[in-house]
Amino acid sequence: QVQLVESEGGLVQPGGSLRLSCAASGPIFSINAMGWYRQAPGKERELVAVITSGGSANYADSVKGRFTISRDNAKNTVYLQMNSLKPDDTAVYYCNAAVRPYGAGWSNYWGQGTQVTVSS
Repeated sequence: QVQLVESEGGLVQPGGSLRLSCAASGPIFSINAMGWYRQAPGKERELVAVITSGGSANYADSVKGRFTISRDNAKNTVYLQMNSLKPDDTAVYYCNAAVRPYGAGWSNYWGQGTQVTVSS
């Protein structure tokens, strides 16, 4: 069974940095796009950043210039480097991947979510 396992988030002071990682495991034949979403209390889940298998990335306007998404295809892992963090970045962060398992079609998979809190 395909699983996405995220690293722990944490508490960070405003202006600080944090790096999240998410590793996909299981009977994986291929992975297409991988991305990060977040959901703050009382708000809908929103896209933060997405990266294709070829390395093309797109970002939400709110994080452009501060966050960087990257991936290691050999490790089936996606990263999110978050710099200049703001209190508004506080949310549960979820990784997402479009995965084709062996012997099956493409499906969308989610990580378990990790809490990131930006506060002094």
